[in-house]
Amino acid sequence: MAITFSDVLPEHLSELSEILNYYVLNSIVTFHKEPLTPEDMKGKVFFDHPYHKAFLIKEDEKIIGYCAVSQWKKQEAYRHTAEINIYLRHDYIGKGIGSIVLSHAEAFAKANDIHTLIAGLCSENIPSKRLFEKNGYELCAHFKQVGHKFGRVLDVVYLQKMPGNLALHE
Repeated sequence: MAITFSDVLPEHLSELSEILNYYVLNSIVTFHKEPLTPEDMKGKVFFDHPYHKAFLIKEDEKIIGYCAVSQWKKQEAYRHTAEINIYLRHDYIGKGIGSIVLSHAEAFAKANDIHTLIAGLCSENIPSKRLFEKNGYELCAHFKQVGHKFGRVLDVVYLQKMPGNLALHE
């Protein structure tokens, strides 16, 4: 399996919205409740600053997901902190791709003077939580009963990788 990364272009928005919409409609992985349009995806993959970026994740030439290193908060003091998001096609979960993606995203972050990466996820999203923990992310916040989806009230956790630990995986 050869995993590669490339820039997201406008013509990819429809396919990326399909990948995300699987999770919108079938899981608590995202707290969106309604499917996103390709137009909605623009804000998730195109950013104002060059130190924030989204990447297509490909196996050979097939798009199997995307990842984004995006703005954490708007105030200037947060310039060196970013949010990390990874979405893979549901049938590519559990194949070791997430760690490859994290390594790529962290290399980009490091090259762009981002010192802290933060991942926010539903506390019940155990595969993602394990992925981040396995790659050096530590639990830093647990918000109880803040998301409502599928008639349930859900917790959100945040994991972060701090400056001294933001390094490439071997």
